[in-house]
Amino acid sequence: MTDLGVAVVVEDDEDVRNLVEAVLSQAGFEVHSAAGGREGVDVIRQQEASVVTLDVGLPDIDGFEVLRRIREFSDAYVVMLTARTDELDTLTAFHTGADDFLAKPFRPRELRARVGAMMRRPRQVLQAALVPATDSGAQAVPAASQAPVLRHNQLELSPETRSVSVDGEPVGLTRSEFDLLHALLKGAGAVRSKTELVRVVRGDYYRADAYISESDERAVEVHIGNLRRKLGEDPVQPRWLQTVRGVGYRLAPVR
Repeated sequence: MTDLGVAVVVEDDEDVRNLVEAVLSQAGFEVHSAAGGREGVDVIRQQEASVVTLDVGLPDIDGFEVLRRIREFSDAYVVMLTARTDELDTLTAFHTGADDFLAKPFRPRELRARVGAMMRRPRQVLQAALVPATDSGAQAVPAASQAPVLRHNQLELSPETRSVSVDGEPVGLTRSEFDLLHALLKGAGAVRSKTELVRVVRGDYYRADAYISESDERAVEVHIGNLRRKLGEDPVQPRWLQTVRGVGYRLAPVR
């Protein structure tokens, strides 16, 4: 196995499959592939994949069902590939647990860049003991390891351990959800636009002058919705995340 681990390509189009295999092999992955959804689930499980590219339109079961099945046992990065441009597909992919979504035809460099950006950031939010904070505002608190812990209305976030708790109870978040929450806490009440938050989710793949589509911004809305659900946020009286209509999001006032 290579240092980057295993990548699995689930794609029924042989030409596209060969292209993606070549891109991932050149990037440094050990690559396996499958032409159907059920076979893909088995290969991902057997090979303990780190990265999966997953076609939406497979001949047996569609890519969304494949994604649901692999999320039952795997936290691999998943990039959905599709020839369809329906925004609903994008939102369904993120709701189901995809990390990224790329329309065909795509540029090989773009696929490699997106996978590379994901791999440079932690996949899972680990649950660990948090360093006690001493103030109810969202601020950094020195810990023994010199890592800051952010706290706001009984929510605590440790960037070093990538852990989050609410009222002392750990909350499991995805990479994107954690990064969005971290960005809003660091903002200490400042409004963060959806455009800014797209760059938070995408990481260093997006330069300051990169085009950001409505689908990118809608993906942020989906991630924020999932984050609110996991935090147990009250939509009427939000404790942590406020929507600023037409702009983006900010922290709710300190209670």
